Amino acid sequence: MVKSIEIAGSGAREQEVMLAVPEAIRQAPGIAVAGRKIRSLVFSTDLAVICHCDADAVLAVYPFTCQPAITSALVAASQRPVFNGVGGSITQGERCVEAALHSEMCGVASVVVNASIPVETIEALVSRVGVPVTVTACEADGVVRRQIEAGATLVNVAAGPRTAEVVGTLRAAYPELPIIATGGATNRSMEATLAAGADALSWTPPAIADLERAVMEKARRLARG
Repeated sequence: MVKSIEIAGSGAREQEVMLAVPEAIRQAPGIAVAGRKIRSLVFSTDLAVICHCDADAVLAVYPFTCQPAITSALVAASQRPVFNGVGGSITQGERCVEAALHSEMCGVASVVVNASIPVETIEALVSRVGVPVTVTACEADGVVRRQIEAGATLVNVAAGPRTAEVVGTLRAAYPELPIIATGGATNRSMEATLAAGADALSWTPPAIADLERAVMEKARRLARG
C-alpha cells in the first residue's frame, strides 16, 4: 500500500509518499526483539524503500554472500531492527559464522539463515553469536526440527502457498516458538497465516522501478497540463 503524508517543507507543505504495510499485518500478535514489538518486516535491501516504509523491522536477505558494507549501510539507514541474512546454500560453516559475527557488531537484531544450512552451522552460530538466530523453513519437516533443536531462536516460514499450513504444523509442535512468515499478496492470505499461528509477517513492497514509473507518469501528465 502507498499512502501520502504531509511533511514540513521549507516554508510550505509538501506531500511525501510513504509505503504502508497492509492493515491485516497490524493485527499480528508480534514478537519482542531488540526491545521492540515487531509485527511487520519489510522484505527488502533497497535503502530508499526501507527509509520510506512504516514496517517495524527489516528482513534483509539476498541471494549473494553477506557483504559487510551492505550490512553496515542497512543498519545505519534503517533505524529499526534488521534481520540480516548471513548464510545458506552458498555460505556455510566458518564463513557464515564470521558474517554473523560482523553483522552482530554492526548492530543487527537477528541473523538469518536459509533452510539448507547444516545443523552444525546452526550450533556454531548459537554458541558464538549473541543475537538470535532465525532459520528459514520451507517445510515443517525433520530438517527444521533439527535446526530448532540445535538452538535456532526464531523460524521464518517461507513456503509459498503452503505457508499457513506449515505455520500451523510448527505452531502445534512448538507452542512458544516465535514464528515469522511471509504474508502473501492479499489480506486473506495474511489473515490465514496469522490464524495458523504466525507472530509476525514479512511484506514484499512494490518494486522501486514500478514506484518510479508511477511518479514519472504523473509528472508527464502534469507537464502536459
